[in-house]
Amino acid sequence: MAVTLADIKKLRDMTGAGMMDVKKALEEANGDFEVAKDLLRKRGQAIAAKRSDREASEGCVLAKAADGFGAIVAVKCETDFVAKNEDFVGMVKLILDAAMDNRPADIEALKNLKIGNFTVAEIVTERSGVTGEKMELSDYAFLSAPCVDAYNHLGNKLSSLVAADNAAADHDTVHGMNMQVASMAPVALDADHVAQEVKDRELSVAIDKTKQDEVNKAVENALRKAGINPAHADSDDHIASNTAKGWLTEEQAQQARDIRANVPAEAEAQINMKKVEMIAQGRLQKFLKESTLMEQQYILSDSKELVKDVLKKQNVNITDFRRITLNQE
Repeated sequence: MAVTLADIKKLRDMTGAGMMDVKKALEEANGDFEVAKDLLRKRGQAIAAKRSDREASEGCVLAKAADGFGAIVAVKCETDFVAKNEDFVGMVKLILDAAMDNRPADIEALKNLKIGNFTVAEIVTERSGVTGEKMELSDYAFLSAPCVDAYNHLGNKLSSLVAADNAAADHDTVHGMNMQVASMAPVALDADHVAQEVKDRELSVAIDKTKQDEVNKAVENALRKAGINPAHADSDDHIASNTAKGWLTEEQAQQARDIRANVPAEAEAQINMKKVEMIAQGRLQKFLKESTLMEQQYILSDSKELVKDVLKKQNVNITDFRRITLNQE
């Protein structure tokens, strides 16, 4: 049967698929809308499977909060062009609204949530079929508390939620803390809320860095003692180029190579581990201060107040936060 322009428009409105895809599906389905929708969905699944190994690094992140509940949804795609497309952003808003209405417990529950006749996962797959790009519902986070604030950064690549334990908490303060979370990316509320595995990892990194610093210091001291500028001999390439420039004699160049080859092992064997551990603990404390919300300097304070002091002054108690970003950090 002949496919009319009205039929094409109707199915396009129902599915969001491209006009030529809709026309082709209706023709194959002999005008049967349900069969045509199935054909479009299968086409989307085929494209999704074909592009499963492609990288989806762009996308859209949106957050919303109401009635003591907030959610963040992130859907990834391949290109910024699609990420900014009105229909793509509209799909993310649709999924976010479904999350707000149904409050799924995790991302799998959200994927299986039905919007009309289709699950969220099927809707994402269909949109993949429309655009020809790989898409995935990559992240879902939520908070439930007496007061929840949502923040969406310009560009739809970063969103955050902040929860307070009092529904009457000052809105400006809570929203300011949400901007703090978005901007400064704290890892936890305070040191007590940082996972032990994170602390262990940071301490291990700090110990390794401190040991390397001690070794580097020993190499520099040995170079200076030999009358060689450490900046002229910080790598084999620099030794060669600085010798060619006349900044190092051939004898100094060989001395520098010998020092770089032998001193590190000698220095490492003589490292004072008590000193290393003390310095590493200091570095860990610095990390905890810079990376936990309560100890950070409040970005909206001209007097460089700490977040915890601002909250105390405003009698606001922040209990939790969530942050999702597609930006490289």
